[in-house]
Amino acid sequence: MDTPAEEWHGIGTSGTFGTEQGMKKMSNIYESAANTLGIFNSPCLTKVELRVACKGISDRDALSKPDPCVILKMQSHGQWFEVDRTEVIRTCINPVFSKLFTVDFYFEEVQRLRFEVHDISSNHNGLKEADFLGGMECTLGQIVSQRKLSKSLLKHGNTAGKSSITDFFSKSDPFLEIFRVNDDATQQLVHRTEVVMNNLNPAWKTFKVSVNSLCSGDQDRRLKCIVWDWDSNGKHDFIGEFSSTFKEMRGAMEGRQVQWECINPKYKAKKKNYKNSGIVILNQCKIHKMHSFLDYIMGGCQIQFTVAIDFTASNGDPRNSCSLHYIHPYQPNEYLKALVAVGEICQDYDSDKMFPAFGFGARIPPEYKVSHDFAINFNEDNPECAGIQGVVEAYQSCLPKLQLYGPTNIAPIIQKVAKSASEETNTKEASQYFILLILTDGVITDMADTREAIVHASHLPMSVIIVGVGNADFSDMQMLDGDDGILRSPKGEPVLRDIVQFVPFRNFKHADDMALNLSLQCSPGGYFFIEVWCLSSQMQDYPPTASWLPSNLFPNSVQEHRQECDITESFPLLSASCSLLRPVWCRRHSVGKKGTEPALNCQI
Repeated sequence: MDTPAEEWHGIGTSGTFGTEQGMKKMSNIYESAANTLGIFNSPCLTKVELRVACKGISDRDALSKPDPCVILKMQSHGQWFEVDRTEVIRTCINPVFSKLFTVDFYFEEVQRLRFEVHDISSNHNGLKEADFLGGMECTLGQIVSQRKLSKSLLKHGNTAGKSSITDFFSKSDPFLEIFRVNDDATQQLVHRTEVVMNNLNPAWKTFKVSVNSLCSGDQDRRLKCIVWDWDSNGKHDFIGEFSSTFKEMRGAMEGRQVQWECINPKYKAKKKNYKNSGIVILNQCKIHKMHSFLDYIMGGCQIQFTVAIDFTASNGDPRNSCSLHYIHPYQPNEYLKALVAVGEICQDYDSDKMFPAFGFGARIPPEYKVSHDFAINFNEDNPECAGIQGVVEAYQSCLPKLQLYGPTNIAPIIQKVAKSASEETNTKEASQYFILLILTDGVITDMADTREAIVHASHLPMSVIIVGVGNADFSDMQMLDGDDGILRSPKGEPVLRDIVQFVPFRNFKHADDMALNLSLQCSPGGYFFIEVWCLSSQMQDYPPTASWLPSNLFPNSVQEHRQECDITESFPLLSASCSLLRPVWCRRHSVGKKGTEPALNCQI
C-alpha cells in the first residue's frame, strides 16, 4: 500500500553548506567537471537555493514516528556524492526543514540530483540501509524551469509515496521605480534606479530629481514606488510596492532614515502570515536650492562683458560693399548687428558700462605685425570702451587703419579674458562673471589650442558666446559648443562645465519683421534671447562665492554649492539614496499554479 504523498519544498534565503565533508566533496565534483567539460568558472553560473519539506512520511516502525533528514546528492562521472544534508527533525511525519541547499546552476549542463529521506537515530548520524525511507531523482534544470516539481518517492524500485519540489530561490536583480500620481489619477514615471544584479539587499546609487518633476511642488502629492525583479526578456517580476509623499521623504534629512514596507497586495490578501516583501529604506535626503540667474544678479554679481572681432582677410576688403566689414551709411553690417544684439542685454548688468574690445587676425599699426588680441581703440593699457556705442565707434574708427590678414586664431583672446577671470577669483569680493563675445566669419585655425583654453576657462567664472558671421561652414564650431558631446582638450581632459554657446548669425537675420518685433518685445536683443538664456544657465553652473548671493540665499559653504550646481534648474533639487532590506527569512514563493507571478514573502 502506498504511503501518503510527500512534498519537497525548495525555497530560499542566504545559506552555506552545513558540513566540511559536504563542502569538500562539492568542490571535488566541480573540479572534476571542470577538467572534463571545461566549464570551471562558467559565465553561465548562477547560485540557486533549495529548501525542502516532506509530507506524510511513513516509518518502518508503525508504532513510532521517524526522525527524518534529507540528504542531497549530485552525480558526477556516474557516481553519487553527498553534497549536503538538512537538520534532523525529531518524531515528525510532515517536516519542514530550515536548512538550505545552495547549488551552482550551470545552464549548459545536465545536473542530476538525488534527494534521499533517512530516519536518523538519536544515537548516531550514520546511515544504515534500514534507515532509508525513500528517494527521488531529478535534474536541477527541471526544478528551475518548473518551479514546482512533484514525483513519487521510490524505495528499492517500488513506489513509497510522492514528493514534490515546490519552489527554488535565486538571488534577484531588483530595481526601483518612482511614479508621481497626477490630479487625474494618471501616473508619470519620475525616476528609475539602476538594476543591482544578484542581490537580496541592494543599495541603489544616490539620484537627483527636481522637486517640480517629483511632485510639482506639492509636498503632499502621492508618490507610488514599485520594486521589480529585472528580467532580460523585459517581463520583470513584481516584488512589491508602497506609497509615500515628498513630505515623508524629507524625514530622511539630517542623518535620519525613513522606511516603508514593500507590499505585494496579492499575497497580502491570500496569506495570513504575510508581513511584507522587504523594507525599502531612504538612507539620506537633501534639498538643494538651485539659485536662478536673477538671484545672482540681485546678490551683487556683476557682468564683465568683452568683445573680440574677427579681422581676418576672409571677411573681404572693408572698402568693398561685398565685405562683411563694409560700413554702409544706412544699414549696419552683420558684425554690428550681432554686437548690438548681445551687448545691449549684457550692458544692463555691468555697473560701469565699460567694455574691453579686442580684435584678432589683422596687421596693426605702427609696425603692422599680426596680432590676435589687440585693443581696437589701440590703447593696450586701457582697452575699455564706454558702452556698446563706444565699442561701435571704436570698431568703425579702427577699420581703415588695419590690414586684414590671418589666420583665425581665437585661443589668445580666450586666454586673455581667462587671465582676468582667474585674477578675479583671487580677490576678496570675487563678484564678477566674465562673458566673452567672439564674432568670426570662418573656421578657426587653432582648434587644439582653443580646446585647451576652453577646458582651462571652464574652471573660471567665465562664458564664451561665439557668433558665426557670413555664410561659411561652421560645422566644426559645434564641437566647441558641447551639444554633440563633452568637449575635451587634446590631452583628453574634459571641461568642468559647458561654457561655450555657438550660433550662426544667418539663422536669425532673415526672420520676418513681425517675428523680430515680437521677440524684441519679449526680451531685449530679440533673436539672441535663447543664446543669452543658455548663458544664464552656464552662470548657474559655476560655484559662486559668498558675495554673489544675498545672505538668505547662500548655502552653508562654497563647496556645498559647488556640488549642488550640477543641474541648472530654478526649482529645488532632491538628492536621495535608498536601499532595499529584506529579512533573513525572506524567500521567493511560488504556489506552483501556472501563470502565478513570483513574489517575495517574509517569514520571521
